[in-house]
Amino acid sequence: MTTRTPYDGGAIGSLSAGHSSHRRPDERIARFVAEALGDSRTVLDVGALAEELPFADGEFDAAMTLFRVHEWPDVRAGLREMRRVARGPVVILTCDPALVRDFWLYRYAPEVLDTEALRHPTVEELASALGGSGTVQTVPVPLDCTGGFDEAYYGRPEALLDPAAWQACSAWSFVDDRVREHFDRTLRADLESGAWDEEFGHLRSRPTYEGSLVIVRATP
Repeated sequence: MTTRTPYDGGAIGSLSAGHSSHRRPDERIARFVAEALGDSRTVLDVGALAEELPFADGEFDAAMTLFRVHEWPDVRAGLREMRRVARGPVVILTCDPALVRDFWLYRYAPEVLDTEALRHPTVEELASALGGSGTVQTVPVPLDCTGGFDEAYYGRPEALLDPAAWQACSAWSFVDDRVREHFDRTLRADLESGAWDEEFGHLRSRPTYEGSLVIVRATP
């Protein structure tokens, strides 16, 4: 598969890439993206700029965007552009905002997940803007996921206490110190008392977690 990536890094290799060692591409998640792209030979990886793509109609076999769509000023315009330049599938790796609050982190930092839910367009909005035939697939998160998003720590709560870990998740930048201090204090207390493990300890040995991470795929 040949990729053209004029915006933010490599295609599958850019998966969850950030400015921290806590956000590294996870090849297991990347495989789900590759499967959604099928046998496409030319793939446009769209980053932060999407509303006016400088390419001809149908120039690529496929187009994809990974954890970016919620950053676009005009989501519908960006999706229309992806549909315009791709002859085949448009693939979006994103979070389903209807599910983000189901994660245990909501117990300790509800403001963070409320922010996530408000930032991400719904899967219905994405599918509607892309048109054609669409599917939504839940992507299982591995226990040792390197992606660096909050649910990557579903079975490793101690790791999320590292400030470098949550600083790699952009939603935390929208809340104040009070929220972060409350999260740190209450999660530490529940880990020390065993309360977290009593309720969520089964996640420590669960090989994958099916939460809000989804692939929205549309074909003409």
